[in-house]
Amino acid sequence: MLEFIEVSKSYWTGTRRKVILDRATFRVELGNSLGILAPNGTGKTTIINMMAGLTRPDEGRIHRGCRVSFPLGAPSTVNQTESAKGNARFLARLYGLDPDYVEAFCRWVCDLGEYFDRPMSTYSSGMKSRVGFALLLALEFDIYLIDEGMPGTADVEFNRKAGSLLRERLAKSTVVIVSHQAKTLEKFCRSAAVLRDGRLHMFDTLEEAKRMYDYAA
Repeated sequence: MLEFIEVSKSYWTGTRRKVILDRATFRVELGNSLGILAPNGTGKTTIINMMAGLTRPDEGRIHRGCRVSFPLGAPSTVNQTESAKGNARFLARLYGLDPDYVEAFCRWVCDLGEYFDRPMSTYSSGMKSRVGFALLLALEFDIYLIDEGMPGTADVEFNRKAGSLLRERLAKSTVVIVSHQAKTLEKFCRSAAVLRDGRLHMFDTLEEAKRMYDYAA
């Protein structure tokens, strides 16, 4: 279970205070994946980062009673000055896993050749997406966090390999996915929420959430 209890978060933009969440209370139960619909610029990534523990709320509590992933699709996942190898081994130590296994697994999934040992700042966006996928797949979580859908690459073989592995994981896990497009949520979520002006409106079905989202657009 992942639970937000009276959580508030806001930022000062230089001219005004932008409210991301205002005393939000909700729960993600294992086995019931959740989609969050919100327009661009309203704080989707901030909410996902709070779920992952990468960003602290201003007020309230976040309870993680299970293994929650880092965000797939978010640039904060990796250290750009490190190599893919360095990131893989660091993540393994962070989660108490065998660094040699995690490195070998990521090398196989990424298939980047000599670039695997070079700083990620030298990678193309597609190569960085491969590493993000591989790091996520090297670990097993109860809840997977996805920011704005699945990052894609131009490599058909990689997409086939990584997509197959990810489908296996998600089939027995819970997903929280945030997006500004309802279509992105359809493959993963039964229930959904709409983020508007710092308020998270929860619905039992995606269809109900879409109606509110489209009406308020």
